[in-house]
Amino acid sequence: MRRALLLLALLALGGCAPLQAQPREDLSRRTIRVVATTGMVADLVRAIGGDRIEVSALMGPGVDPHLYKPTAGDVRRLEAADLIVYNGLELEGRMTDTFVKLARAGRPTFAVTEEIPEERLRTPPEFEGKYDPHVWFDVSLWRIAARTVARHLSQLDPSSAARYQANLAAYDQHLEALDRYLAEQAALIPPRARVLVTAHDAFGYFGARYGFAVRGLQGVSTAAEASAADVRELAAFLCSRGVKAVFIESSIPPAAIEAVQRAAQANGCSVGLGGELYSDALGPEGSPAGTYLGMLRHNIDTIVRALR
Repeated sequence: MRRALLLLALLALGGCAPLQAQPREDLSRRTIRVVATTGMVADLVRAIGGDRIEVSALMGPGVDPHLYKPTAGDVRRLEAADLIVYNGLELEGRMTDTFVKLARAGRPTFAVTEEIPEERLRTPPEFEGKYDPHVWFDVSLWRIAARTVARHLSQLDPSSAARYQANLAAYDQHLEALDRYLAEQAALIPPRARVLVTAHDAFGYFGARYGFAVRGLQGVSTAAEASAADVRELAAFLCSRGVKAVFIESSIPPAAIEAVQRAAQANGCSVGLGGELYSDALGPEGSPAGTYLGMLRHNIDTIVRALR
């Protein structure tokens, strides 16, 4: 009970309470309990861990990680976890401070982005000098994250290290194929028409990797709301570029991007809704977009249908 209360204090206060390190248990004889933050991180850990692990995600379909607040149930799951895995780069907001302190206190905790070279990270000027956390939209960066997961699992459970490396090799082939598929499908859209407009700036890595100009009504984080001036400015951009369609995101209410569409139409531009993209959360479990591989395929197929 005392450790659970301390963990709750950490989550509530952004990491101000102490937490004592615990002796390491030999995990080789039982399934390893992993708690991940987002669906993308959980799916990645599941792919590498295979049947050696049991993964649960704190944030389900349609949940915006930028605004997420942990619940009492989250505290219980984190307390029972053998390993805690998060995205990092402040995607999880103030929870990031908690995870860093848990790691320093000896709890097995890590960010999947920790080994991505800094020179490959985006630093949008509107994000106050911080890194863009949406690295999963560049598959080549997610391949680095996969290697990070395999390394940490191997350190936690050395007896299964060979199994984790085999799972990594198999999954990396799927990621390589996905990277090719995204590039091939993007090439079907004429270069001038490769303009991706969404509710917030989650697709910067995607645009850089696959050749799209990307504009978001909100910035990298959804914590700050868009203003009427932002709506007018983006609508003017749509008209000047002759953009055919804009896209809503599954984890963000559609009202804001629909307001941009109406503003563009009021200026005499015909701008449609291209469909729903998955940005900060996977689709429902069991659906085609319920995995990382399926989510990216759904997104590119939706984009191509709307802009080709």
